[in-house]
Amino acid sequence: MTIALLFGTLFICLLIGVPIAIALGVSALTAIYFGTTLPLSIITQKAFTSLDSFPLLAIPFFMLAGILMGKGGVSKRLLAFASALVGWMTGGLGMVTIVACMFFAAISGSGPATVAAIGGFMIPAMVARKYDGGFASAVAAAAGSIGVIIPPSIPFVLYGVIGGVSVGSMFLAGIIPGIIIGTGLLLTAYIISKKRGYKPEPGEASSFKFKDVLTTFWDAKWALLIPVIILGGIYGGIFSPTEAAVVAVVYAIIIGKFVYKELSWQGLYESFRQAIVINSTTMIIIGLSVSFAYFMTIEQIPGEISDYLTALSSNPLVILLAINLLLLVVGMFIDTISALVVLTPILLPIVVSVGVDPVHFGVILVANLAIGFVTPPLGVNLFVASSVGGVRFEKIAFAVIPFLFSMIVCLLIITFIPALSLWLPGLYE
Repeated sequence: MTIALLFGTLFICLLIGVPIAIALGVSALTAIYFGTTLPLSIITQKAFTSLDSFPLLAIPFFMLAGILMGKGGVSKRLLAFASALVGWMTGGLGMVTIVACMFFAAISGSGPATVAAIGGFMIPAMVARKYDGGFASAVAAAAGSIGVIIPPSIPFVLYGVIGGVSVGSMFLAGIIPGIIIGTGLLLTAYIISKKRGYKPEPGEASSFKFKDVLTTFWDAKWALLIPVIILGGIYGGIFSPTEAAVVAVVYAIIIGKFVYKELSWQGLYESFRQAIVINSTTMIIIGLSVSFAYFMTIEQIPGEISDYLTALSSNPLVILLAINLLLLVVGMFIDTISALVVLTPILLPIVVSVGVDPVHFGVILVANLAIGFVTPPLGVNLFVASSVGGVRFEKIAFAVIPFLFSMIVCLLIITFIPALSLWLPGLYE
């Protein structure tokens, strides 16, 4: 009865368009009031105490660092460097978008932020060069998903806090999978561009020029140093992931204001204001998601799900495949942060019991939910790309299908070859 109340209320709330954070809180409140004798105050208590966490401070600071980088001239320099690397190829502008998103992912830690920063430049540029608007927007939306896989990653921070897994290990674990997904998207974009005849315009570079790569690399050196500073500082024992996020903010202000000189005082104010607004929403989601997850734990729902999955098979590959299918569906309807908070306490004990490494599973979990960024009806990246590119959502949703298949293939490779995620963290153990 209680389980039916919990998930029935959640489903109804989502069906009528209630924001996910409120839906989680209302469903937990309804189940507690009608199905238990627990005090209703437990909702607010768990929501508040869950946010009293030092590691969670990394989330707003990484958000702020990404916004500051976007306003401080970093995006333009990363685009120029990416253009020198792959802009001469067939479908060059699409390739540039993907490579630039991979670079920006190592700065922002956020999928939608990556789409906004890179897509805002590249989608209009591609449309102006006669690229199909749906294709241009789909490239930016799909590539933006890499923002939560290549470190620093906000979902990796959250998973590490909830699952008791080293955030630093998660950051290292995401590097190779992020590159694999990026490579898959590049191949997909190249095949589509070859078929449609998207070639460099007359007057543009039509071959690789090492001199241009060196020039643009030197111009972008301060931006490219950011992931080196963050990961180097963490693994050099200089600072924690949370302190690394603060360092990233200070560094972003310095290079944007005093090196590139493109971050105005007004831009600085807008960056802080935007980060506050986004973080407020994020913290509400986290708090109420924890309340929902806590109630499920009290009702032993995770145990029942665990028993069901382990009854299917004791083979870890079969269980991981079943979990992948579940997560792909969940990602279509629930945002990444809510899904992480609710599902990590349920699924992590299951996979650990069959011998799956928690770090490897964290990558699988986040990669699945990253695909949710480009799968309707939620598809946050699709909405962002539609907004910045002025292209209808339906057109982008259809154009993103080939990229979606490519990401799923990469997900399966990451799932069934654990060494891709565990090799780098293993070097530092």
